[in-house]
Amino acid sequence: MRFGINTFLFTSPFTNESTALFPTFKRWGFQTVEIPVEAPEHIDPHHVRHELDKHGLECGSICACMGPGRDLRGSAEEQQTALDYCKTLIDQMVVIGCPSLIGPVYSVVGKADAVEPAQQKKEWALVVKNLKVLAKYAEKKGVQICIEPLNRFETDFLNTCDQGLKLIKAVGSKAVGLHLDTFHMNIEEKCQATAIKKAGKHLVHFHACGTDRGTPGNDSLDWKPIVAALKSIHYKGDVVIESFTTDVKVIARAAAIWRKMEPTRNEIATRGLRNLHTFFGKH
Repeated sequence: MRFGINTFLFTSPFTNESTALFPTFKRWGFQTVEIPVEAPEHIDPHHVRHELDKHGLECGSICACMGPGRDLRGSAEEQQTALDYCKTLIDQMVVIGCPSLIGPVYSVVGKADAVEPAQQKKEWALVVKNLKVLAKYAEKKGVQICIEPLNRFETDFLNTCDQGLKLIKAVGSKAVGLHLDTFHMNIEEKCQATAIKKAGKHLVHFHACGTDRGTPGNDSLDWKPIVAALKSIHYKGDVVIESFTTDVKVIARAAAIWRKMEPTRNEIATRGLRNLHTFFGKH
């Protein structure tokens, strides 16, 4: 199990210049970096790989940013745009040495509305069909896709562990697993520990977030059963801090961060990492 940091805490978009963050992440004690790639042209994957190697870090995950026009349940054009985007990210992952494409790799974020059962069935079939295509590509490239349920305010498609497991089963690929996030689970799950245990071997990525999107551990969550559940299923993937602040305006608006959660974003990272080491034990 490795501890990582999502770069949205510090910058958007992530570009070649953003690799200047890597020495600080290493000094703080992070082992992996999670990079949201908003547009593939923002980075040269060879440069990113060089800077990671230079500073003794690994890119544990590339986050798919499913913005407008990228939707596996949308129009034919939106579906193709999403597939092309995700395939390009996978190509970049191979260069960077990154094993996991993570996030809501199924639909544009923010599409949340009441959908009639017949339309739900149609959209589900579209996502399954498209994910099968993407999964075959991931299999060929030797990487995995980690599907993340989001809370009800960010999507109407996939909100719970149960729904995520159903989707994974429908796709039927060893290259597709589940990605759970404490922030979203705090809204949607009856019990986070129960959801984690239910995910079991299918859980391949994990976000540790405060209930207010601030510092994990400086919130209302009872982390003991969460950690115990992860250990009970022998979880070996990354545990990544994905917190947001008002400092990065684009992400603050997208994630509805209207007030300062913590004194500084540096404190979110450093205190959050200390808390994770306390919860899980030193690695």
